[in-house]
Amino acid sequence: MRRREAFTLIELLISIALLSLILLALYKSLGLLQNSNLQLFQYLKKSAEENLVSKTLFLDITGSDGNITIDGDEFSRLCIENTINSLHELPSAKVCWVVAKEGNQLLRSEGNNYTLPLSTNSRISVDATLKDIDHFRVYRQKDGVLILLRQKNKKPISFLVQGVAEPAQPGAKELQNPAKKQKIAPKSLPPVPNQNP
Repeated sequence: MRRREAFTLIELLISIALLSLILLALYKSLGLLQNSNLQLFQYLKKSAEENLVSKTLFLDITGSDGNITIDGDEFSRLCIENTINSLHELPSAKVCWVVAKEGNQLLRSEGNNYTLPLSTNSRISVDATLKDIDHFRVYRQKDGVLILLRQKNKKPISFLVQGVAEPAQPGAKELQNPAKKQKIAPKSLPPVPNQNP
């Protein structure tokens, strides 16, 4: 018997077929891994956007002077007249959170001394945040503000901000201290009698 020193053609074809099956399986698993990584990345990005919106809204309310107006019909419209939380480097800003009719997108407008609806000479910055909002409600009671926010087919976001200052009443005078400080003249001491007889 002779020793074989090479593969036969059939053995070579079988090994190529097995290698191609293994490579095909590896390619499919790599594709599945890329898809799952892409979905995870998109989920983390959306989650980060939701957290950023919640944090910004929270800081807008906690940085306010308490002068907050809430109105609207289908969605709430939240306007904070004066807050120190500025995304555009203003020392203090008026911030309004509204849901736009087009795309139900939550918008944050920031500026000074403007009114809604905006006039043509208003100078403000508008930041688009979350899309597909189907619920945005804001409630206030005493020193607390409750936020309820939900996007379509997503879990709702809700939080309560406590310790919000009460707004100053227009025309209210400061309470005066009933015990007014009076200047009191120092008492003069009676003359000391002479001790010498």
